[in-house]
Amino acid sequence: MSDTTSASPASLFKTPLHDLHVELGARMVPFAGYSMPVQYPAGLMAEHLHTRSAAGLFDVSHMGQLRLVGPDAAAALESLIPVDVIDLAPGKQRYGLLLNEDGGIIDDLMFFNRDYANGGDIFVIVNGACKVGDIAHIQAKIGTRCEVIPMPDMALLALQGPQAVTALQRLAPGVEKLVFMSGGRFTVAGCDCFLTRSGYTGEDGFEISVPASQADTLARALLAQPEVKPIGLGARNSLRLEAGLCLYGNDIDTSTTPIEAGLNWAIQKVRRTGGARAGGFPGADKILTQLSDPAQLSRKRVGLIALERVPVREHTELQSLDGTVIGEVSSGLLGPSINQPVAMGYVSPEFAAIGTRVNAMVRGKAVTMEVAAMPFVPTRYYRG
Repeated sequence: MSDTTSASPASLFKTPLHDLHVELGARMVPFAGYSMPVQYPAGLMAEHLHTRSAAGLFDVSHMGQLRLVGPDAAAALESLIPVDVIDLAPGKQRYGLLLNEDGGIIDDLMFFNRDYANGGDIFVIVNGACKVGDIAHIQAKIGTRCEVIPMPDMALLALQGPQAVTALQRLAPGVEKLVFMSGGRFTVAGCDCFLTRSGYTGEDGFEISVPASQADTLARALLAQPEVKPIGLGARNSLRLEAGLCLYGNDIDTSTTPIEAGLNWAIQKVRRTGGARAGGFPGADKILTQLSDPAQLSRKRVGLIALERVPVREHTELQSLDGTVIGEVSSGLLGPSINQPVAMGYVSPEFAAIGTRVNAMVRGKAVTMEVAAMPFVPTRYYRG
C-alpha cells in the first residue's frame, strides 16, 4: 500500500479511534503518517467477505476534510478540476481530480454541494497522504476567491456493504431515502453527523463525517449493530481493487493524466471541447486533446486477471507474449470475492483491448494475464 511509511510509532498521528482499534485487537501499521489498523483478528479475507455480504466499518479519519465558503466557491473549485462543479445541485456529491499544469493528477477527491450559494459550503474530502499539499495548493490557487477552511477536528468513518443501510437506519431513520452520491445532516446515536451515500468498496454504503470528540461513541454504536464488524486497511484495499477504483500513489499520480487512467467519465460534457465551459482547468489543452484523439495516448490503465493462481503485485513488469516490455502493474492481489488474482496496470494502447493476453514477470517467471473489463466484481450502489 503506497502510503505506508517507515516512521517510528512515536512520530505517527493517531485517529480519534486509535484506542478502540487497539481494544479490538487490530494490527496497527504506519499509513499516510498515521497509525492505522491494517486488519483485526478475523483477518483480511474474512473482513473482505463480510463487507461484501453484510456491513463493515472503516476508520478513514486520516483523510483530509475542508470547506470552501463563499458565493464564488463553485466557480473557484471548477478552475482547479476538469469537472462540472457549478451545475452540481445542492445535496449532491461528485468525484473530482486536482490537476497540475501538465494535466497530471495531484490528487483525486470528493466534493459535495452543501448549498454554498445560500450560506453553506462546498465540502471536500481529499486523500490522507496528500492533504497537507492539497490544502496548501487550493489555498494558494483560490484562497482569494473563497474561504478555504480545513477541518482537522472532524473524524471520518465509512460503513460499507449491502446491509449498511439496515444497520444505519436503526440509528438514523431517513438515511434509507438517500441515493448514491447524495447526503445530508443526521443525528446518529446522538452524534452530529454529515453523511453521504457513497464509498470506496463498490458496495452500497455511507461515509460519515463526525466531530472527533464523538467518533468513539458513533463507532461503538455502529459496531453494536449485528450486521457490522470492524474492517482494516487491508480489506479496504482488496475491496476497492475488485471494484476497479484507483488508489492515489499506485494507480494515479502527478505523472498520470485522467485520460491515461481511463477516468474520462469524470469529465462532464460541459467541460469538454464544445461544452459551455470547456477547458479552463490546469492541463486542459493536453487533456482535451487526449480525449478527442486517443492516438495521443502512450499508455492506458487496464484491468488484468491472471490465468493461474499467482498473485501479481504492484511494480511487476508487463511484457507482450513475445517478450517486449509494454507496461507495469500498478495494483494487484488475490481478489477474495472471485478467488482469482486481479490487477490494474498501464500498458501500451495496442495491448489495452479486452481479451488481450500479456505476461507479468513474477520473480523471473512469466504469469499470463488477460485484459479484463472492470469492475471485477459488479458494483451495487443504490440509485433508487
